[in-house]
Amino acid sequence: MKLLSVSLLLVLCSAVVTDCKPFELVSNIYSTVSDVVKAKLRIGSRLISNVPVLLPSFEEISEFGKQTILSYPLEAITAGIHTFCSAAVATNGTEPLFEPDLSRMNYVLMTDSGNYSYSLDHYEELWNSSFFSHQLNTVVLVTGWLTTINDANEAVDALYKAYRTRGTINFIVIDTASHLNTLYTWSSFNTNNLGESLGDGLAKLVQYVPVESIHLIGHSLGAHIVGAAGRRFQELKGFNLPRITGLDPANPCFNEGESLSGLSRGDADLVDVIHSNVRVLGKRDPIGDIDFYPNGLNSIQPGCYTIICSHSRAWEYYAESVYPGNERNFIGVKCNGLSALISGLCRRQKAVMGYAVSNNVRGNFFLRVNSDAPFGRKDVY
Repeated sequence: MKLLSVSLLLVLCSAVVTDCKPFELVSNIYSTVSDVVKAKLRIGSRLISNVPVLLPSFEEISEFGKQTILSYPLEAITAGIHTFCSAAVATNGTEPLFEPDLSRMNYVLMTDSGNYSYSLDHYEELWNSSFFSHQLNTVVLVTGWLTTINDANEAVDALYKAYRTRGTINFIVIDTASHLNTLYTWSSFNTNNLGESLGDGLAKLVQYVPVESIHLIGHSLGAHIVGAAGRRFQELKGFNLPRITGLDPANPCFNEGESLSGLSRGDADLVDVIHSNVRVLGKRDPIGDIDFYPNGLNSIQPGCYTIICSHSRAWEYYAESVYPGNERNFIGVKCNGLSALISGLCRRQKAVMGYAVSNNVRGNFFLRVNSDAPFGRKDVY
């Protein structure tokens, strides 16, 4: 049978191709078949050798169970709220309970000697204050729903403490008073107005300090407020703020292209985002120039058993990265997902997440984190 097949090929070769070399043709055919067989054997060998890697570990099985029990039902509930809120936004069917009263909201300059408050609509009092230094870098932090400076605000305390380890700095917190303590939908409607007010103040600030010294940080709804501030600043000044960091930007009610679009790339020269509670309280889609996904697209972070814990992890990761020596605690790899990263299927382009973020790369980066502090695993890939 083999001889007959070869004979037929030789006949066809001679009949169709004038310069046919029959024996060279037969040699090439056998060489190709041999290469295919060898390739199949190599693939089979690699699959067998990688069986221990491909099989899920006990930790991975446990993580899957936690996500299934704790996060997936909450994702479904949040999706319903998001759909309802988005429909209300699109039809202007919902209005805030009240418009922001700037006289009741404050810039709070935190120092070791105490906190100093200045009304949001009297920002120049702060920029001219003897407690505010024109020679120092300025960080402006805006927190989220149901938090104020008067509360025992863990995020504010942790970030201020972390930044103080780097020397003196103008550390300012926006105290939104009761304006983000109303029904969530009303609170979300207030983010644009509050952000524009902050943008007005920052447009005046650059008359006193170089724009390169300003960094805005926002957590949850606060991320969308600083995004609106960046857009307002650009409108007034014609150039961008250098950097805005979004810490698990709020998910419900915010859609790109709508009136509540929220934080997005372009709001500053660099918009870096840490997603820690995707599809529930935090957004899943990449919205920055560089987006980091610790623990991938899982809603519950390692060591957490509630969505609040996972939502807070974003600022905890960031605060850890601020401490000297921790700048490279969190290294992400450009990838399509965490499982692909773990399997070694991703490109090797890496980026630093947090305080010393890589500002020369763009895209989505995935990384693994620890269950307890220190959360960063450094460069373990």
